[in-house]
Amino acid sequence: MKFAYSGRALYTGVAVVALGAVGAALVTQHVLGMQPCPWCVLQRLIFVAMALVALPGLVVRQRSVQLASTVAVVALALAGVATALWQHFVAARSASCAMTLADQIMQWTGLGELLPQVFAAYASCADAASTLLGLPYEFYSLTLFIVLGGAALLHRRA
Repeated sequence: MKFAYSGRALYTGVAVVALGAVGAALVTQHVLGMQPCPWCVLQRLIFVAMALVALPGLVVRQRSVQLASTVAVVALALAGVATALWQHFVAARSASCAMTLADQIMQWTGLGELLPQVFAAYASCADAASTLLGLPYEFYSLTLFIVLGGAALLHRRA
């Protein structure tokens, strides 16, 4: 069975879902008090990047631009999957995540100082390890990364 949807719908969906994931993370942080670790904020950055790379595919109708957007979405989805899995299986079992790859990337971007309410890490990886509705919090990100990357791949096959 082929899925019939336009590239426009794919890129709109990627942008909306990715930014919605960041919005949900901000609600859980600022309303529910779940403070993020560096791996959490790195996942936020990946979601924002996914939304940004989807925009050229949404705006420009050229096949090469849409292909580049799709490849970038898939690459970022894979990076997001790796980040969520690392957070769950490695970082969450570590007392400190200072100077890990996630912390270094976030420091390099300067976003923690520029937009601390979105990109500053306020907890260690072990302290940030929490569940929401019985599932590890990072599994929600993991699921969205898989869904967005999978949708982009299915779109290319259609």
